[in-house]
Order: sequence, then structure tokens, then C-alpha cells
Amino acid sequence: MHPALTQTNHRPWPLPNRPWLFRQSWRDLLFMHWPIAASALRPPIPDQLTIQQFDGAAWLGVVPFRMTDVTARFLPSIPGISAFPELNVRTYVEYKGVPGVWFFSLDASNSIAVKIAQRFFHLPYVHATMTCRAEGDAVAFHSERTDPKAAKARFIARYEPTAPAQLALPGSLDHFLTERYCLYAQTPRGRLMRGEVHHGPWPLQPARIDVESNELPGVHGLIVDDPAHPPVVHFARRVDVVLWPFESADDTTISPITAT
Repeated sequence: MHPALTQTNHRPWPLPNRPWLFRQSWRDLLFMHWPIAASALRPPIPDQLTIQQFDGAAWLGVVPFRMTDVTARFLPSIPGISAFPELNVRTYVEYKGVPGVWFFSLDASNSIAVKIAQRFFHLPYVHATMTCRAEGDAVAFHSERTDPKAAKARFIARYEPTAPAQLALPGSLDHFLTERYCLYAQTPRGRLMRGEVHHGPWPLQPARIDVESNELPGVHGLIVDDPAHPPVVHFARRVDVVLWPFESADDTTISPITAT
């Protein structure tokens, strides 16, 4: 059994009744979140999706991390391909009562992974030069876009956990921002797709951050650099993940067990 599947009772709905196809490990991950007006996020998000809110605001996330063991279920990790840093910009949506993640962009340093994700998963991946380096318990992350088809943007930050890991309480903001088990994407023809993922509950730690540059929100016309409202931050050292192939969001019926 894959390590991701040793815990399943925390999921908001049952595991899919078909085999998972891909696996990954997400490591040294930082969640940075800002409250933001839903109307500011609306333009690129399909009309079918409802933008979720917590405490009267939508939330924008910037999430740097590194991935390892990125491969298909029955294949070994491939040196030079199966491990690379990633940086995504996201918010939280739902469709027919099923909550998930909507990505504004996903920057990655692996050009092969970028092309595959763009072609087969309809996700807005962008190629970038990236490093994610351990400095003791801290992580130094540097990203600069090199994709000629995308607006230039840099992200440079150092972050580290400051206390032991805890699980988020259901109904809390921490839980709302992190415990997500599907993502949505849209094909060029406008078909809404849903991809399911599974991992154990996030082992969240409070974090200290030093951000030198964060140009990603601005690329999407979003303003979050307000000194009066610093981001909500969480650190997670590792989760192991399995993923299922994307399906039309209308082809399956999911009955959530609990609200997220």
C-alpha cells in the first residue's frame, strides 16, 4: 500500500472507486495566504465554479515547495525528471458542492513536466529556473520565470518552521486553506475537469518567512502587498500523494461526507 493511503478517514468524501495512476511527494512546503475580494479573483475562473470564502473573504495562496518521486504508479522515479521545485498561485472553489483548488499558475523547473501538464491536464504551467535549498531547518527558495510565453516574475524567500506540527481543526481557517482533495481545470473548449488527489492530513507548523520578492500575484493583476495584512503562513515538511486521472466534472457524482 502506498504511504498516502494509510489514512483515509479525514477525507471529505470517499476515495475514488478506480485505481490511482500517479504518485508524488510534496516536501518543504510553505503556504502563504491573503484574504482578497472574490470579485478580484473572478475574471479567469470559469462561471460554473463558485469561489469559496471564509470569514467573508476569498483567499489567494502562493505555495512554494519541491516535489520528489513524481512518476506513474508502476514506474520507478527517473533521475533528472521525477524531482523538481514548484511554485503555485491558487484559490479555493467548489462545483456542485465539491470543494477544490483552482490554479492561476504553476511554475516549475522541469520543462518536460511543464509540457506534459499543459498538454494533458490543461493546467497553466510555466517554466522557470528554480532552486529549493535546505539551510538547516530553513528553506531558501528562488524562482525566476524563463518561459517566453509567460510574463516575467520572480519569487525569492527564506522560510522555516517555528513550532512542532499539528493537524488543522475541521471548521478552522487552517483547515479551509489546506485540506483540499481535488483540483479543477478547464479545457480549451471550455469543459470543466476535476482531478482527485489523496494524502494524509497536513502536518502544519507555524513558520517564519523572509520574502525578498513575490511578483507572482501581480502577474495576475492581484495586489496582496499590504503591510497591515501580512499573510497567514504554514509550513509542512512532507506529505506523500497519489493522484487519479482527470475526469469531466459532470461525469461523476461525489457526495461530501463533511464540509471543508
